[in-house]
This record gives sequence, structure tokens and C-alpha cells, in this order.
Amino acid sequence: MCNQSVGLIQSVIEKSGIATVGISLLKEVTKAVNPPRTLFVDRPLGYPLGQPDNPSLQREIVTSALNLLRAPGPLPVLKDFQG
Repeated sequence: MCNQSVGLIQSVIEKSGIATVGISLLKEVTKAVNPPRTLFVDRPLGYPLGQPDNPSLQREIVTSALNLLRAPGPLPVLKDFQG
């Protein structure tokens, strides 16, 4: 999905009281939309969880994204994946 569309949808869902987290490949686009919580990953387009057949990396990325739900402070929470 388009990073911009997902960020906008996240914002609408958050306004209804449901916490959301996104994973983004395009930092500039995501910053412009300003979604509530996003993990930026430095991966090729189409591979936000890394290369196929690498479940440990994929688990690490998903876990890092979900941990943003516990991040203290005001929204938005925008973090780079450190893996």
C-alpha cells in the first residue's frame, strides 16, 4: 500500500480510539502525512520486512514496530529501525 494512504488511514483509526503502528519505506512521505506511530525501515521498495526466508529479521522488524505502542511521550512517534 502507499505510505501516504496508510498514514492517513492510521490517523482516522486513531481518532476512533484504536492505536495503530505503521512500517514505512519512504521517510519523507510519511513525515509529510504525520501518522501517529511509524517505524522507518531502510529496505528496498516492496520489502518492508526484509528479504524472503529471513524470519529472524522479519520478527525483529515487526517486534520493533509493535514496541512503538509502548513508546512514551506525545504523538507522533517516528523511529528508525536499528537492526
